[in-house]
Amino acid sequence: MNYQTFEPDQDLTAFIKCYWTLESPKEETPEKQTIVPDGCMEMIFHYGDLYKQYLDNENSIIQPRCFVIGQLNRPLEIEPTGETGIFSVRFYPEGFLPFTTIPIKEMENTAISLEKLFGKDGQEIEQQILNANSTSERIKLIEIFLLDRLTDIETIDRIIKSTVETIITANGQLPIDELSRLTKIDRKQLLRKFSSAIGLSPKQLSRTIRLQAALKMLLSDQFSNFAELAYENKYYDQVHFIKEFKEFTGSTPKEFYGNHLKMSSLFYGKD
Repeated sequence: MNYQTFEPDQDLTAFIKCYWTLESPKEETPEKQTIVPDGCMEMIFHYGDLYKQYLDNENSIIQPRCFVIGQLNRPLEIEPTGETGIFSVRFYPEGFLPFTTIPIKEMENTAISLEKLFGKDGQEIEQQILNANSTSERIKLIEIFLLDRLTDIETIDRIIKSTVETIITANGQLPIDELSRLTKIDRKQLLRKFSSAIGLSPKQLSRTIRLQAALKMLLSDQFSNFAELAYENKYYDQVHFIKEFKEFTGSTPKEFYGNHLKMSSLFYGKD
């Protein structure tokens, strides 16, 4: 399995966290993979075989070949159907807003095809990316596509941007009242702005970022027991930690540590 990340052009660094690629041969017995919510939206291009997305334990769909996945507020289970070849644009929490053609909130937990988002232009960039011969060529093509659509860089409210940065810097541990005080905006207005720009409330994003901080400690073995993980990440207690962990990952910390850690290290926390 080959996973790599790449930096965006300087003109897009305010919106795009990174590009990443994942390639792997066909597995004889493919396993489900759990994607954990992290507050970021992604534009995915499958130049390899498609992935199956589970809607519940029994029902599944085949994801589009090229799509944008909206904000996740629950774990997403996927499974390769063959050989993996993925090129992805990873946006900051508020970074997709200048490019979207439909309300961000309507994209929640959903894979939206590029054709639905961008019409004929979406079909054209799909074919260009899928027919490209290298990652550098794919990056060049998608940057031209996105820069052509970046007509108003003021689309992202500076208050939203600074609040997101505050949440990330604090590892999601600040109460919403404190965020409201720091931004000098009342809670209702902040919630409205977040809903339209990010698709998550400040509280939802904070919970997601805090869980990500705990996952990174889990991944790097920076803990001696799960009670310490709960304490370090400012959960009320271990019961609260386990409940939130299961809500976002579908597993208890112990189950996740044993079963999903290796694969999930590829699919979350991409820098």
